[in-house]
Amino acid sequence: MPPLYGGIEAGGTKFVCAVGHGPDALLDEVRIPTTTPEETLARVVAFFRPYGAELCAVGIASFGPVDVRPGSPTYGFITTTPKPGWAHTPIVHIVAEALNVPVGFDTDVNGAALGEHLWGAGRGLDAFLYLTVGTGIGGGGLVNGKRLHGLLHPEMGHMRLPHDRERDPFPGLCPFHGDCLEGLASGPAIEARWGRPPHTLPPDHPAWALEAEYLGIALANLTFVFSPQRLVVGGGVMQPPHLWPQVRAAFVRALGNYVDLPALGQHVEDYLVPPHLGPRAGVLGAIALAVEAARGDTSTA
Repeated sequence: MPPLYGGIEAGGTKFVCAVGHGPDALLDEVRIPTTTPEETLARVVAFFRPYGAELCAVGIASFGPVDVRPGSPTYGFITTTPKPGWAHTPIVHIVAEALNVPVGFDTDVNGAALGEHLWGAGRGLDAFLYLTVGTGIGGGGLVNGKRLHGLLHPEMGHMRLPHDRERDPFPGLCPFHGDCLEGLASGPAIEARWGRPPHTLPPDHPAWALEAEYLGIALANLTFVFSPQRLVVGGGVMQPPHLWPQVRAAFVRALGNYVDLPALGQHVEDYLVPPHLGPRAGVLGAIALAVEAARGDTSTA
């Protein structure tokens, strides 16, 4: 019998929990609304308890910011999140103590990047990035096959962008930076700017051209800085098929023909892609973290 792993995709609106052996062998899955830490984590633990000694490790891919520095006094904490009630929550400690198993831990986007590396769009690549565009915007990735860490973890959603206030007078929604990438291009920013949630806007609405422009610039910045072999972009905002050609075109424009490679021009549809694991990229990434934890592998760059 193959090893049984648990995965927790810890999101600001819901926790997705699953148990299984890998992407094609999930045995059970549940979605739990994110309420208070006490209530939410109690339900998470209750989901895994029936698997008892069969469960060899659990991975947590969490919204952040989080402390991913082993040896830090606050390792495994959700730290300065604006999510009410969740700041300074020792999520790893709570899960590890309750289930008595090794726990792998990282950001939700680094987890999704790891899952795509093992089973999806990043297979066989040494360096690639994963960006999610939804309620928030975050990015993670792998360099030399290892999850990207440094001083802490990447905060790609908070990069600063050119903001033409004549074209877009919206001040931005980020409580820390105002008009950073997340403040201008997240789902809540689109809704605040236009008065309607993104999924209700028709394909010809001007929101999409503006959204594509911001994402294209951001993805070009990431390409210049990290030189990834592929960019994977997920999240709810990216679901409309009509947005993808606009984002790819804006990305190529932002590159300005500086890097003369087919992947960054006529073959951009193979370079800038959706997650192959689809909406399960996050929870499968958490299971990938559990696989690492079970073998004692931190795998961070």
